[in-house]
Amino acid sequence: MRSAAALGIVSFFLLGAVANAQFVPSGNISLGYSYVRADLSTSRPLSPSFSNSNFNGWDGSLEFKLIPWLGGVADFGGTYGTPRVTPACEAIPSPPCGPFDATTHVNTFLFGPRVSLPISRFTPFAHVLLGAGHISSSGTIPGGGNFSTSDTVFTTAVGAGLDYKLVKGLAWRFQGDDLHTRFFNSTQNNFRLTTGIVFRF
Repeated sequence: MRSAAALGIVSFFLLGAVANAQFVPSGNISLGYSYVRADLSTSRPLSPSFSNSNFNGWDGSLEFKLIPWLGGVADFGGTYGTPRVTPACEAIPSPPCGPFDATTHVNTFLFGPRVSLPISRFTPFAHVLLGAGHISSSGTIPGGGNFSTSDTVFTTAVGAGLDYKLVKGLAWRFQGDDLHTRFFNSTQNNFRLTTGIVFRF
């Protein structure tokens, strides 16, 4: 009886030790440059029309590994550009009303699963991220008057990438995403390229 009890106690502590070993927190933090070829065109009446433009900015992410090949990702980014904007002239009571360059910011807040597979110094990965996107744009209308608009919408990013190990605990990332937004009730599909340093823990 005592032997069985002792065996049970030992087994309990051994299983606890194994469980702790299996669930040691691991993951990575990345920070880098982000480029977006932005098509922010809209089709909703009385909405401003944005030209295609190159946006540049930053992107950062935090990934916690749930198991060695599957992690949960939080991805945050901001890109900035000056697309040519044609305002909805019907909504502006006093002309003139023509195209102009507007200072525009697009921020994303995305979360989702990522699968990865280490192969020597390389770690290819793929992910599906869901969350929110926010756009804000402002400028001066030719002939006088100020322009300002913003919108927040559901946003997705489906993409893949590759981490290249530099030294222990450090890697360099190359990542591409199809960034899908619906600003001003219109669908936009944009290409996002991200590259930067990765800190592994």
